[in-house]
Amino acid sequence: MAGDCSIRALWILNNLDAVVFSRRFPAVEKRWRAACQSENESSENDSVKYTVFSSLPSDSELAAAFSDRKTREGSVRGFGIRVSQSKEGSDSWVDDPITRHIAGFYINREEEGEDNLLWPLALHIKGPYCILILPLVEPRHVKAYTRLCKRSDCGNAVMADENLSSLLLDLPSITGAFMVAHAIGDIITGDVADPEVIVSQSPSVGGLLDSLTGSIGITGISRAKPVAAPVASSVPSGAAAIGALASDIPKSGSRLLDKDALRSFISSSMPFGTPLDLSYSNIFSIKANGFSSLDIPPQDLKQPAWKPYLYKGKQRLLFTIHETLHAAMYDRDEIADSLSVSGQINCRAELEGLPDVSFPLTGVGTSKIETLSFHPCAQVPERNVYKQALVFSPPLGNFVLMRYQATCSLGPPVKGFYQLSMVSEDEGAFLFKLRLMEGYKSPLTMEFCNLTMPFPRRILSLDGTPSIGTVSNAEHSVEWKIITSGRGLSGKSIEATFPGTVRFAPWQSQRSTSFRSVLEGTTDDDSDNEPENANNMVNIEEFLVEKMNKDLPPVDLEEPFNWLAYNYAKASFKIVGASISGVSIDPKSVSIYPTIKVPVELSSQVTSGDYILWNTLGKCPSAVNAEV
Repeated sequence: MAGDCSIRALWILNNLDAVVFSRRFPAVEKRWRAACQSENESSENDSVKYTVFSSLPSDSELAAAFSDRKTREGSVRGFGIRVSQSKEGSDSWVDDPITRHIAGFYINREEEGEDNLLWPLALHIKGPYCILILPLVEPRHVKAYTRLCKRSDCGNAVMADENLSSLLLDLPSITGAFMVAHAIGDIITGDVADPEVIVSQSPSVGGLLDSLTGSIGITGISRAKPVAAPVASSVPSGAAAIGALASDIPKSGSRLLDKDALRSFISSSMPFGTPLDLSYSNIFSIKANGFSSLDIPPQDLKQPAWKPYLYKGKQRLLFTIHETLHAAMYDRDEIADSLSVSGQINCRAELEGLPDVSFPLTGVGTSKIETLSFHPCAQVPERNVYKQALVFSPPLGNFVLMRYQATCSLGPPVKGFYQLSMVSEDEGAFLFKLRLMEGYKSPLTMEFCNLTMPFPRRILSLDGTPSIGTVSNAEHSVEWKIITSGRGLSGKSIEATFPGTVRFAPWQSQRSTSFRSVLEGTTDDDSDNEPENANNMVNIEEFLVEKMNKDLPPVDLEEPFNWLAYNYAKASFKIVGASISGVSIDPKSVSIYPTIKVPVELSSQVTSGDYILWNTLGKCPSAVNAEV
């Protein structure tokens, strides 16, 4: 039972702790009850056998248990570690942060006279909804977790007989439950956009025609069979994205929780409670087009689950390397700057039949790649992955072929320092000195670059003129547009400076409470000398939000590092032309079997993630490297 993934039930709750949607799978529940009966018969002397909840709760019982756990654990997710408010039998008593995502509910059945544990529940929060997925596990696993909830020691000892980490490693159904939760979360919030694949400015006529006719629902033009509407990407910005494809997937988030669409997806993607295909694109295409006798593949080929239709039309192969650069720039001798790249290779294969595509992983061997993961359609060699070709059988539409974490081989594209000091109580003087695209050569082009300075205080006036670009300010931020769209920077580096002063509105006395004082207030309330305050402090996260809403400016909630302690500037930019990690694909080295000649297009773009320039004259957070 533990080797597969089956779902007993799922619930969706709103921000009022009310169940707005639920689904139970009787076929899986029948297997659970049979396992419970067998377990009870084989362990009659087991003291915790009655804690195995053998039936599913009603929606009202589940909502009540959800609310009780939130009160008991301090918030929706809970503490994750054992604190003074933790009680024996609670998730936080286990003292493992994973309990913030894998929860246990006690369903109170008055007629039975005891609490019953419902575990494990995969908890996923998306938008205003909390999604709970209950996978099928063995009763002995629930008993093992019950013992962890009642042990006296704190933490997961390495030599302990039982710990939560080893227990979860024996439950692959947990991973499946989270995949289901994330798929449902994307659907109910409308976040079902496919990965971006950029098309060249002058695509082939057939490919463009297929894209346009598919996006408006006209399929099968000059075709012998209805072809699934191409799954396409959102339209990117910039001149290189003129030929971007439009998406044909309906935005389910346009209405508040489309239950009919959700029921249809669940019935098709996980019939009888067993997840088969969680791709909303595939499910929607099958529902919209159905199947015909021409959809049957040749007898000597096996059609994979990720390709329900065989493509018919103009053939081509598109790759897009999309990297996101995260940085923390300190400009201090005692703190090293931090740069990291999160990358992915998106693909769209408009190929007839069921061909295999292969290409060598160019640049992966020389780049410092920290992690690699691949789409299920890829055949990855276990050894010498950097020297061998990657082979995959592509699905329909846009998909992420590979994800990776790497280092930036070219250095920071925005380098320099930011200084801010208060010359008086309500006036600050700042200075930027930056160098853009140093060491970056053609074809790398920076399409735009903006710098934003957020402030916790309301801005009254701004004085200063940058050496390049334009400046504007809002109530709580200053934006410096260094390079605007349409005036890209390529083949050279430039220096940009911006000195100036900014005047703030005076602090109001009721808003002068620092985040530290808020935390000190919670410490006082946790004192053993005041036990009556413990119940008032159970929901600690809600208390902090209420306290900050009352005492701090609204910008503090949006910019958590601006809680009267830190000053920083955030850069946003876009670079096209190549990757900055060194990972690349040579279009000439891409081969297709059975051999056919099709155009192969490659595009690359780098966008900024959290690219932070910390104030060199103020406080800043940093991580200390452990000495080996």
